[in-house]
Amino acid sequence: MTFLKLRLAAALAAICLIPTLQIQAQDNSKPADKPAAASPEKSDKTDKEKAQPPLPPDAHAEQSIQLNGKTLRYTATVGTLPTRDKDGKEAGQVVFTAYTVEGPNRPVTFAFNGGPGAASVYLNFGAIGPKHLEGVGNEGDSPSDPATLVDNPGTWLDFTDLVFIDPIGTGFSRSEVPEAEAKKLFYSTEPDIEYLSRVVYDWLVKNNRLSSRKYLVGESYGGFRGPRITHYLQSQLGVAMNGVVLVSPYLNPTIEQNGDLSPIPWMVTLPSITAASLERQHKLTPEAMQQVIAYTLGDYATDLFKGHTDPEATQRIVKRVTEMTGLDPQFVKYAGGRLEIGAYLREVHREQGKIGSVYDSNVTSYDPFPYSSEQRFNDPLLETLIAPTTTAMVDFDTRTVGWKVDARYNALSYDVGRLWDRDAELRKGSVEDLRQSVAADPKMRVLIAHGWNDLSCPFMGSILTVDQMPEMGSDPTRVSVHEYPGGHMFYTREASRMDLRKDVMDMVSKH
Repeated sequence: MTFLKLRLAAALAAICLIPTLQIQAQDNSKPADKPAAASPEKSDKTDKEKAQPPLPPDAHAEQSIQLNGKTLRYTATVGTLPTRDKDGKEAGQVVFTAYTVEGPNRPVTFAFNGGPGAASVYLNFGAIGPKHLEGVGNEGDSPSDPATLVDNPGTWLDFTDLVFIDPIGTGFSRSEVPEAEAKKLFYSTEPDIEYLSRVVYDWLVKNNRLSSRKYLVGESYGGFRGPRITHYLQSQLGVAMNGVVLVSPYLNPTIEQNGDLSPIPWMVTLPSITAASLERQHKLTPEAMQQVIAYTLGDYATDLFKGHTDPEATQRIVKRVTEMTGLDPQFVKYAGGRLEIGAYLREVHREQGKIGSVYDSNVTSYDPFPYSSEQRFNDPLLETLIAPTTTAMVDFDTRTVGWKVDARYNALSYDVGRLWDRDAELRKGSVEDLRQSVAADPKMRVLIAHGWNDLSCPFMGSILTVDQMPEMGSDPTRVSVHEYPGGHMFYTREASRMDLRKDVMDMVSKH
């Protein structure tokens, strides 16, 4: 697999969340000489979808948590909002989970996860909702452990209401049109942005919240959605966001291309690989990472540019990269100090017979195919996520809130990944919309949050992207990058989750 293909696979197939190998296997299983619409299997599937019982009406439950020594009372709501085609006909049902607290002048935050194909349960029970799912996302966690929800000290609910939105095909949200039409309405870049923006607008209107301060948080591919939804709401639907939080965002895919010529793709990944090494040595600190970043932006980039014009440049790179990463010197030598992600993930824990996760290479699993020439195993972290998150969300909806639904819950939908149109708009990224929305609103703030160990959406890519943005206004911190210990889902670590909460509270307090 070429570097470009691997990088796109890592970025698009990560929590950007769909494992590429499984998507390809499903695509290759289709008859090549028969149109998809003519498949009896697909017709049967569409008929079954049409025959599904209607989703239940909105349900509410009064809840409370202990936060900072005080009782915070709130209402949990699980409900639906319709989506419509251009003729106004209902085409799908989007399910949301909202947490609201009584009180005047409450802000409201809308949350999206990624994939495309991931439900919002990861931000909900992992990061910012009032309940936290224990034992998920870290080294040694088991998918068969009890799915236990506890009060979340890192929740944002004390300073903003929260609305978690599941795009069509994820969670309990579903299309009500045939698959071919669903692809056009829901499963490509611009329609996805447009209907999800309308869902935000409709929720605000339905709940009389248009005058509230408004925020948006998106993780991974949700971080790709974030700037585009913000700009679409701002410029097309007349709804302005006060702030945007992008968590491990898939923001600027073009920065990862052309590693044969440009040093930037290697500069993007080296700091995250080094962070994982420092963590294994218990030496990971902000000060240590500043030195890593300085080397990456300085001598590493310069020596990569020199190529063979300076015979000693590669030797310097190999020596320094070996010291920084703790990898086998021969491995680094043969790579020329340019560390390809897939090869690194198989190499870093090879002596233990394990493979690292692209989301956090210190989260591992035994490699069931250690002698294969390529990886044949789903990502170690992904393998542990689906069971506990599904169990926790279904139990919460049906038992705790009493939203009695008779349908399958998709914490991570492979069908959405299979159907998704990875078009030119997707490859462009979201930086253009980020720049335009920030330029149009001098008061809007953007916080970009990353885990140091993440190789699916590395933090260095956001640093390079933001460094190249013009300063729009007198406050250079209006668009800022924050890094935390951990990987793609760094918020599974309580200390990082609490630091994220503090940084977002500080952002909200500026309005």
